[in-house]
Amino acid sequence: MKHFISITDTPTQELLHVLEVSRSLRAQRGKPGAAQSSLLTGQTLAMIFEKPSLRTRASFERAIVELGGHAMVMHQGEVGLGKRERPADVARVLSGMVQGIMARVFEHQKLIELAQYSSVPVINALSDYSHPCQALADALTMTDEFGPDLRGRTMAFVGDGNNVARSLAVICGKLGMNFILAAPKGYQLESNLAQRLRTVTEEIKIEAIDDPFAAVKHADVIYTDTWVSMGQENQAQTRTQVFEKYQVNGELVAGAPKHAIVLHCLPAYRGCEITEDVLEGPQSRAFPQAHNRLHAQKGLLAVLMGTL
Repeated sequence: MKHFISITDTPTQELLHVLEVSRSLRAQRGKPGAAQSSLLTGQTLAMIFEKPSLRTRASFERAIVELGGHAMVMHQGEVGLGKRERPADVARVLSGMVQGIMARVFEHQKLIELAQYSSVPVINALSDYSHPCQALADALTMTDEFGPDLRGRTMAFVGDGNNVARSLAVICGKLGMNFILAAPKGYQLESNLAQRLRTVTEEIKIEAIDDPFAAVKHADVIYTDTWVSMGQENQAQTRTQVFEKYQVNGELVAGAPKHAIVLHCLPAYRGCEITEDVLEGPQSRAFPQAHNRLHAQKGLLAVLMGTL
């Protein structure tokens, strides 16, 4: 695995290996007197942000530090990715100065170009098309709950068929899980997604329905995300009305199996896509899920930039 641009392009065995390394590093971290790893000593991760993020910056910056390296944080005004400079030129310049590039961008094509021209690993920390790092952390969270073998489990994603939902659909397929998207028409994933993904894994099982209660009926995992993503603020009123019936609340969760857990990639807008009682309730794993961003990305960096 040279880059981490999408779950689709990452072989299942590589994903499982990263998860295994993530669990191992997390276990070592928790031991009394555990020393900082020297795995990435002297290595630098360039972190390019077109879009700001609490979890992405905190988790990646801490991950590289815990592995013995350090982060170089660069914002869009400093890089001008796709504006002042072509992504290809940025990739070739940084490749001679750092050992890894992480980018959180608006347009997915910029990541593709960065990876094409970079001689060091490039990591997709979010694009308009996918969010593979979030999906990796979510997979780690689910294995924490249900064990390393997730085959036969079901995730019900309630809300917008966005970049997060797309990455989750793919990783669920690769891990042998069923994926159900409950979303209004016009906000579902592309209709041919399952067909295209069958070239990657025959196990892919994606279902799209418009009834959230039917979606969660047999779900092991109920997942939701904000209805209005960054850059969609001008659609806020319309989206709030469209998704009104897709709130993850006590009534919806009560219709799922009692063992079901609730995930949210955060930030959460309480009273919109999820209610306070559910987010803070006993079935919520939203905050351990957020902490797993650190552990999953630490494993990812160890594999991509190290020797694990």
